[in-house]
Amino acid sequence: MRVNILTVSDRSARGEREDLSGPSLAEAVQKLGWIVGETATCPDVIEDIRGILTGWADSGAVDLILTTGGTGFAPRDVTPEATQGILDKLAPGLAEAIRAEGVHTTPHALLSRGVAGIRGRTIILNLPGNPKGVREALGVVAPVLPHAAAVLRGDESAEAGHRQPTG
Repeated sequence: MRVNILTVSDRSARGEREDLSGPSLAEAVQKLGWIVGETATCPDVIEDIRGILTGWADSGAVDLILTTGGTGFAPRDVTPEATQGILDKLAPGLAEAIRAEGVHTTPHALLSRGVAGIRGRTIILNLPGNPKGVREALGVVAPVLPHAAAVLRGDESAEAGHRQPTG
């Protein structure tokens, strides 16, 4: 799988705070055997987030875009709104699974507003903004993402497991 990673953080974008979540996420992605393509950091600005997400998704060069940060209740947290505005289809089960599993670690997982969906043939998934949370969240959905990407690419072998035997 080809994966791009976007860190959404005003302070990291301004160079006031080191981005720990993006590199942590990249390391986790590589441990899964997936390829990290582009990485970027941008401020919590809807237009900036949308610009990067649409550029990457529409390029056709990436199967999965993971964002980290901007999914909470803070006034400047706008990653879900930016993401929803560019999706063709929602994939709510991914975000729901992350929240459902995360609550076993911290009740604050219920405060995550992250969304997931599809633009073209690319999956876009919002993850939490801290290194531990981002690795745990990826771990929840990683088992299904290669299959989802194969289905989006139109890989016929990905659909084989879904067909009912005729008889």
